[in-house]
Amino acid sequence: MATPAFDSTVLTRRGVLAAAAGSLLLAGCGPQGQRPGDGGTSSAPGDQDLFVGASLELSGRGATLGVFQRRALEITAESLNRAGIQVGTLLRSIRLDIRDNGGSPEVAARQAAELTRAGAQALVGGVLGETAAALAAAAQRLKTPYLSLGYGDRIVLPLQERTFSFKLTPDGTDMARRLADLLESQRIRRVVLLAADGPHGDSGVRAVRDALDNSRVDLVRTVRLPETGRSFRSAAERAAAGKPDGVIVWGTAPDSGDAARELRRAGHRGPLFFDAGAVADDTVSGANATAVEGAYAVHPACLGGSPLTATSTAQVARQDFDRRYTQRHGTSVAFAPYASDALQLLAASARKATSLDRGRLRAFLQTQMAEGIAGGYAFTEGRHGGMEADSLGVYLVSQGSWTRYA
Repeated sequence: MATPAFDSTVLTRRGVLAAAAGSLLLAGCGPQGQRPGDGGTSSAPGDQDLFVGASLELSGRGATLGVFQRRALEITAESLNRAGIQVGTLLRSIRLDIRDNGGSPEVAARQAAELTRAGAQALVGGVLGETAAALAAAAQRLKTPYLSLGYGDRIVLPLQERTFSFKLTPDGTDMARRLADLLESQRIRRVVLLAADGPHGDSGVRAVRDALDNSRVDLVRTVRLPETGRSFRSAAERAAAGKPDGVIVWGTAPDSGDAARELRRAGHRGPLFFDAGAVADDTVSGANATAVEGAYAVHPACLGGSPLTATSTAQVARQDFDRRYTQRHGTSVAFAPYASDALQLLAASARKATSLDRGRLRAFLQTQMAEGIAGGYAFTEGRHGGMEADSLGVYLVSQGSWTRYA
């Protein structure tokens, strides 16, 4: 039987997840003789599948994170399909159609329409803020539930215009508050924010300003990075010019590593602080390794890996996911598998809805309270994202790897 990826044993605010545990932990329990075959290929008729369309950055801008999320989708679909998803009196399977949007918002929006016309009951994807926003707008027009893997608080706001969209990544406000606490603990008094171009950077600028307004840390300058692919040298030089105690780099890989490298070339020798979008192998390897050594990142606590002895269902699921990922791809997971949680949330919603109707899936998505592999989620009618704040941890880059710090 497949191991469900949700658990309700975590205390603090995520203790509310207990209310949902019963139904979520019944994954894979269906009538004998109706079990789909092993692997990712469904044995159910096509109209009995839970058809999930994915638009991901598999090439071009965003591919560093997009390829990881494709792998997470494939591994989780196979796991769910071993037992099947009980929807009413039938066992269903996940059927994936994964497309490459190349980092283009226009292509992503077109793919959303094509996938919905092809019968997709839900959409997943968009690791960049721009593509995620385009998918959210398309999902609203199409009345198709959409689970965003991108960064940027405005992806699901204003809520009245995003009733079909849900965001799994952490909110900028939560990451910024954690960074503000870290800066104070490190006795950083003067900091510069180097923020990416686009919606994710916009969220970072708002969140960091608000968080530092209520701290003893002075934000002396905000510098915006140019678009991915252009030189970051000038922006880095402006950020380093005031000789700040530290620099916050708010962006996604590979931009985060590129910005760190340019900051070191510009003479900044102080500590670097990243948001969760930086966490990828690319950031800490190759030409970036020296520049980011000793840097800090706020990221979902799943990055710390699974303990040797799993004590909760979520830890068991994380171990299983890590093992499958390593067997298939030769490396351990160094990112938050938001896409895995997206599929599990959709499967749980289908079970509760006893239907694959798009409207019913959306209605039950906004009641989901669950502890996933990447972190905790508590969706409501008034809140469609993102990850719970107490799912976040602080990591330190040590000898080329992300090490839990706090």
